[in-house]
Amino acid sequence: MTVVDARPDLPDGVGAGGPGHDVTTRVREGRHAVLLSDDGVRMSGVDDLGAGRGPSWLDAWLAGNIGDLVAWRRHLHANPELSRQEFATTDLVAGLLKSVGLRPWVLPGGTGLICDVGEGDTCVALRADLDALPLPELTDLPFRSTVDGACHACGHDVHTTALLGAALAMAAAPALPGRVRFIFQPAEETMPGGALDVIAAGGLDGVERIFGLHCDPRLEVGSVGTRVGPITAAADLLELRLTSPGGHTSRPHLTADLVHALGTVITGLPTLLSRRVDPRSGTVLVWGAVHAGEAANAVPQDGVLRGTLRTGDRDTWAELSPLVAGLVESLLVPTGVGFDLQHRRGVPVVVNEEESTEILRAGVAAAVGAEALTSTKQSSGGEDFGWYLERVPGSFARLGVWSGEGLLGDIHRPTFVADERALPVAVRVLVHTALAASAAH
Repeated sequence: MTVVDARPDLPDGVGAGGPGHDVTTRVREGRHAVLLSDDGVRMSGVDDLGAGRGPSWLDAWLAGNIGDLVAWRRHLHANPELSRQEFATTDLVAGLLKSVGLRPWVLPGGTGLICDVGEGDTCVALRADLDALPLPELTDLPFRSTVDGACHACGHDVHTTALLGAALAMAAAPALPGRVRFIFQPAEETMPGGALDVIAAGGLDGVERIFGLHCDPRLEVGSVGTRVGPITAAADLLELRLTSPGGHTSRPHLTADLVHALGTVITGLPTLLSRRVDPRSGTVLVWGAVHAGEAANAVPQDGVLRGTLRTGDRDTWAELSPLVAGLVESLLVPTGVGFDLQHRRGVPVVVNEEESTEILRAGVAAAVGAEALTSTKQSSGGEDFGWYLERVPGSFARLGVWSGEGLLGDIHRPTFVADERALPVAVRVLVHTALAASAAH
């Protein structure tokens, strides 16, 4: 594999992330060859479902580079990097952007980057996320992850490749109606998310609207799901630590029964929340981990309970922290255990603004046809794109990546796969959305 180094001052085989990042530069016939087979043959392309829809410069760019899109995506897929460790990914993207004369800048943390294409006072932003998940990949793909315990099970390799393709295609345009900012964001899979890093670094300065796409393995490739209003949920993390003097299970009255207290919270807190929060808000608490004790005849001295708390309503999210704290206290004080509750605020609801969503829908129709548009439901998953929409209007859509054959899958599974025909679809949708948004201003 050969990737383009964004740091020509570094020796071959060493990237910004240090030794082990194979970032050498190779140019072949004026184009950067990022992934080649052993005999030097370039990757084959995939069908372009929007071919011929224009503009002519976009058709030409995709016709000449669709094999590169596949190659870049497969390289990223095979070499996943976890949140805030996306050094080689950042190098790869930055190097390709620089190769066409663009001037990307890396975020202060060393991962993630931003690049403007075009000129003018109006600026619309397009965003993709870079990071992988701490999961082993369980597919039989020839380009499956080579990193133990990490894989792109959420499609961020697709997102990154599509945004990179859109940036390079727009850089090849003879003229643009305004300036487009390409945000390659790190650490989406952490809470409260790398979007806050982008914002803190000035990534939204001057931006009037922002748009993004996310892989959806329940939508067939060629389809794009849009929605006005909330499309994801707010998501928080709860961690509850309990303490007890411990003791023998034959004498629970002489101690504080920690396991019983854990059970009280496990069943009681979700029930109480369902009676204290408007059911229309879509609020749900699900426990994911509980640990306490080892011996069957000993009351443990400590235990921990962890879970996620989600809601589809922005106002409800603002009220949950004090409400949960009060309910936990009311449940545990009678048990006599000590307790410490950590309520880690996560990400807000992604609320798509109406005008921006209409712009995005127009972009989809222009990119691949109005028949590609489909509605989508609000999910209870969290997405830090919501931080952007708390500051500027925008819209977030779902990109179909199901091949149309076999069982429907889901993201965040080790068996996640994406149909690569979604790559040129996403490039076209991003480009046309940016053009439509710029023209609207």
